[in-house]
Amino acid sequence: MTTKFFDRLSNDLTQLLENGVNFDVTIEIGEAPNSQIFKVHSYILQSRCPYFKKKFNEIPFNDDHVKVLKMSDISVKLFNIIIKYIYGGIISLEKLENSIIFDLLIASNELELDELVEYLQTHLVNNNSSWLRLNFSRIYQTSYQVKNFKIIQNFCNDIIVKHPNTIFESENFLTLPEDALISIIKQDDLQLDEGTVWEYVIQWGKAKNTTLPTNIEEWTSENFVTLKQILKQCLPHVRYFSFSHEDVLDKLFPYQQILEPKLWFDINTKFMTPNRSISSIILPPRKILTKALPSRNTAFPSKIITDEHALEISSWIDKKEIPFTENNPYKFELLVKGSRDGFDIKTIYEICHKVSNTVIILKVEGTGEILGGYNPLEWDKNNNKWKKTQDSFAFSLKTENLKNSILSRVNDGVSESSQIGYHLGESWFSFSYTLVLMNNLKTSKNCYCRIDKDYREPIRSAELLSSIHKPPSSDKSTFNVEECEIFKVSKKNDLRPY
Repeated sequence: MTTKFFDRLSNDLTQLLENGVNFDVTIEIGEAPNSQIFKVHSYILQSRCPYFKKKFNEIPFNDDHVKVLKMSDISVKLFNIIIKYIYGGIISLEKLENSIIFDLLIASNELELDELVEYLQTHLVNNNSSWLRLNFSRIYQTSYQVKNFKIIQNFCNDIIVKHPNTIFESENFLTLPEDALISIIKQDDLQLDEGTVWEYVIQWGKAKNTTLPTNIEEWTSENFVTLKQILKQCLPHVRYFSFSHEDVLDKLFPYQQILEPKLWFDINTKFMTPNRSISSIILPPRKILTKALPSRNTAFPSKIITDEHALEISSWIDKKEIPFTENNPYKFELLVKGSRDGFDIKTIYEICHKVSNTVIILKVEGTGEILGGYNPLEWDKNNNKWKKTQDSFAFSLKTENLKNSILSRVNDGVSESSQIGYHLGESWFSFSYTLVLMNNLKTSKNCYCRIDKDYREPIRSAELLSSIHKPPSSDKSTFNVEECEIFKVSKKNDLRPY
């Protein structure tokens, strides 16, 4: 039987790193004046890290028998984590923001630390999937640009095949790497009909050459040759024999010149005589589910929050300790969209008058914060008053800069509570003083938050809380919003008119 004393070994090697005894390499990390020198040992780094093994072979010793290396493209914080992993085989992620963990993943990949790359991917997918979804476009693009992120790629592809609009309707679709697009259209269970897949492929290909005429009727043979060359790796993965007859005529026929003549002949053969044999490869039709999956883009019409945010809010409405992860029991119906209807509080009162069970969502200008609240009571434009309820709450939703959402419920310890404030005359609405909305939400810079006896927690950081009632617009606690959305929230099995 072999006994392994790894803990002691890890501790001793970590002490060697901290003491720097008998070092023969100095690595300067970061840019001056904030750079830091690490005194390390070439034998340990070479045996543990392929990157350093190759790098140190290229660098001669100086007169002091020390190799000098400068790395300005990695932060001191990230290198501290990595060097402790190299020496001691230990890493702690509990206090790191998700964005830092992802940067750590990229740095570990550049240093060819395969074990750490696999561990960090698994950690993000298993423990921080909500953050990955929230930053989906960036994560997906990076996973294909950096390479070796197979675990995250599979995670992203699983989302895309079920909810294709996540990527195909994103603003980053046209800049998608070719191998990423190919990996998507190769999926047997991609939930799109083949005519739509073809349209996206053509759209992506045309974006790669801006000289192609917008009107296809103006295209020359050279234009089709250009597009064919751009799409040569993608075209074999389109399932031509799964096109509907209408799509063959309407979508495929205009671009027939980018197809091989034999393939186009076989497509027409199958179109006219389905039972006749052909020589072209027939890829199997996609496995489209008979029961439609809920769309990530249409489950609720928001430009601010994700479906996961909506699930979290729904769980708060139902006072669930564990958030819903799927099958949202609530329908979110958009009533007010600032960029469509206007941002003035008076406009909001007019639209929401007599409507109950509403969720307000605000994207704060300049900070990226997502603030809001749930009001179970009816909006009332005719009475300027405070109303009491134990079911309202305010919140700040998790974003790239906020690891966990903040939920602030009504404080049970206050007997004389007034949780919801209405005042059309003075043009304001509030969740007590925890979240106060005033005048024009986009231009007047009168919205603010402060510590409040009626709600349990502030929803903004301390430096952004007001210390007074109605602070001036010059105060750092006041804010404008980029967008405002208000939803009517109803149980899906209880969709009575309001």
